[in-house]
Amino acid sequence: MPPFEKPHSDLQDLLGKPIKDLGLALEGSPLEKYVHVLYRDLERKGLRHFRPLCYLSDEWGCPSGEPVIGVPFYLADPKLAALERDTNDLEDGREILMYLRHEAGHAFNYAYELYKGDEWRALFGPFRRPYRDHYRPEPFSRRFVRHIAGWYAQKHPDEDFAETFAVWLTPRSGWRRRYRGWPALRKLRYVDRAARRLADTPPLRAVGATDVTVADMDITVEQFYQTHTPDEAQAIAELALDTDLVDILTKPAPRRRAGIRPAGPWLAEHRKAIVDKVTYWTGVRRPLVRALVDSVELRVAALGLAVETAREDTQLVEVTAYATTLAMTYLARGRFTQP
Repeated sequence: MPPFEKPHSDLQDLLGKPIKDLGLALEGSPLEKYVHVLYRDLERKGLRHFRPLCYLSDEWGCPSGEPVIGVPFYLADPKLAALERDTNDLEDGREILMYLRHEAGHAFNYAYELYKGDEWRALFGPFRRPYRDHYRPEPFSRRFVRHIAGWYAQKHPDEDFAETFAVWLTPRSGWRRRYRGWPALRKLRYVDRAARRLADTPPLRAVGATDVTVADMDITVEQFYQTHTPDEAQAIAELALDTDLVDILTKPAPRRRAGIRPAGPWLAEHRKAIVDKVTYWTGVRRPLVRALVDSVELRVAALGLAVETAREDTQLVEVTAYATTLAMTYLARGRFTQP
């Protein structure tokens, strides 16, 4: 794997430290309040006996068959969160709750072993279907709810259930109205019935086994990012952006003038929003979209392109549409450009 882009700040001193020696804990961390929100959501829905254990791990996840929730360790410490923001894209509070509710769906499924039931299989599919890391979704299919970016419910029957549960659990989601007339509504009604039926029933599996915890992570912070930063160089290398970007943005003027500013820093300000929306609407995996947008930003800076302050909104729409078109081409053809 290629080395990740190291931070240019006081965060450098973290890189050589083993993660297990950082003294990280969920209790008392910025994450704790979000776990309490999750538990309140479950209480409001009447699930009085279901409180899945949350623990710090290397990534978001729920080990298969285990009613526990792993949460990325970097969210438990402000400095680590800043490092994640510099390196990738840090989850905000809304996204943290989205992931927690999704993982709670997995945990609920495992705690009550719903996936073994005939109705579950009829609605969601076979639980033992092999996972595919790179799946090709059907955008706008009404057979699935929409929650996490990338049409994620279409990845696997277990993910379909977890996404359905998350939509049902989210306060004020208006799922009955929003999904009226959709085949996905049958899945939501199943979750609602199951939750009502199990409201006063203790889980079949009240305690689950964790996988990777921070106590197990003897690698350093730098080693973690070196091994968890996807290498998208091969896919990105084929991009030929210059002609398009010169057409979209403003060519550099021979002299500085009012009403324009460098497009590189401008794009950096909007990077996360562009990545979020392109990932959500195309279903292309987030690391590849991030690499695509980073490449656009680098070429814009190298070409010295500018943005007109009076046309910033229009030019931002055009850059986002351009990135979306490239991503959709990749989704359909397996590469960004065609011969």
